[in-house]
Amino acid sequence: MSKPMSFYLLGENAAVIQGCAPASLICQRRLWSLAQQLRVLGGYREVVPGMNNLTLVFDPELTNGAAQLALLADLWDRSEAQDFTSRTVPIQVNYGGEFGPDLELVAAHAGLSPEQVIAAHTAAEYLVYFLGFQPGFAYLGGLPPALATPRRATPRLSVPAGSVGIGGAQTGIYPAASPGGWQLIGRSSLTLFDPELAQPSLLQPGDLVRFVSL
Repeated sequence: MSKPMSFYLLGENAAVIQGCAPASLICQRRLWSLAQQLRVLGGYREVVPGMNNLTLVFDPELTNGAAQLALLADLWDRSEAQDFTSRTVPIQVNYGGEFGPDLELVAAHAGLSPEQVIAAHTAAEYLVYFLGFQPGFAYLGGLPPALATPRRATPRLSVPAGSVGIGGAQTGIYPAASPGGWQLIGRSSLTLFDPELAQPSLLQPGDLVRFVSL
């Protein structure tokens, strides 16, 4: 039996559905299914699934919070985890060298060769749990445990856009240049965030990511 969800308003134009801790993949998939349904319904300013929650931003001149909370509760009761359809997004990466200056460090930490690190990193399938840190930055689950590497003791002042890194038990891609402390193993030329697009972020919660070595 699924755990009860909490429903509440966040200001005058946002409604939130929040799951009980700890988060589970089944709960996440139901939230992603709910997000897909809301986007099909349309008319919302934003539909933002997060880790164990979803925020619905609406126009208070067109509807009210009570109606949106009731809608969320109704859709949640009728949703199922298996209703969610994932996309698979391949991301081509140049590993090592100037693009991945920390590849050899990660390899040494794992007791592997750089080639074995690349093979392991590209063999895995990664799940986008949510977006955060910076616009379009996807928090990915699925890094092989052998590749987990502590973050740098001193973060870099600037990490190039498209950099693929490992920080602890996670891997991720920097959509834009920014400071960062993850170990950089490669770089992609793919544009991950474009504010001019109707859907600015290439990656969305629930997507599956496969890295491809160039």
